[in-house]
Amino acid sequence: MFATTHWSVVLAAGQNRSDGAAKALEELCRTYWYPLYAYLRRKGYSEHDAQDLAQGFICQLLERRSLEKVEREKGKFRSFLLASLNYFLADERDRGLAQKRGGGRELLSLEFNEAEGRYAVDAIVHEASPEKLYERRWALTLLECVLARLTREFADAGKSELFGQLQGFLVVGSRGKSYREIAAETGLSEEAVNKAVQRMRQRYSELFRQEIAQTVATPGEVEEELRHLCGVLSS
Repeated sequence: MFATTHWSVVLAAGQNRSDGAAKALEELCRTYWYPLYAYLRRKGYSEHDAQDLAQGFICQLLERRSLEKVEREKGKFRSFLLASLNYFLADERDRGLAQKRGGGRELLSLEFNEAEGRYAVDAIVHEASPEKLYERRWALTLLECVLARLTREFADAGKSELFGQLQGFLVVGSRGKSYREIAAETGLSEEAVNKAVQRMRQRYSELFRQEIAQTVATPGEVEEELRHLCGVLSS
């Protein structure tokens, strides 16, 4: 599985710019663009400047795919993306921001209308540095992807209603209906509900690690990144 994760495909392609690497990089950018936007807003850029800069940066990244400075052994996509954005911002300052970022190009359709609403909540809830906000939004975006995948799996199995009942138990210790109440509503036994929750949590954990694997260069970095992101979320 790991050999075909998005970031490992991009790194393996290097400067060859293969179609597979291009699609993998585009998918990663499509998924993780919002943490960049939140970072730019917290850095003090206006809503429209942050939109232009995020769009322009991603356009440039997809066109150039400058990966020569990324060490495969240490290449986390999270770190690469933020470092690349800061280089991009420095270049923009040097040019005096003379042109609209990205030159009006839109290689990806990014939901900027929703982004500002999300940032408004972030700005109220989290008084963090741009870097810490970026990492927190990265971790939350990853969790959103995992939850979406788990939701689809239950739906594909014809168990959307059951998932709606069990979802509140994803986090150990969360409060809500009891197993007995859910058993009465679903027609399952309490033991069956308990086992269904255990399976759901196990699958959630598996998907969490799979999603992290998409953003690191080697299998050995998965657990390291997992610990880091869990620390970010708990801080």
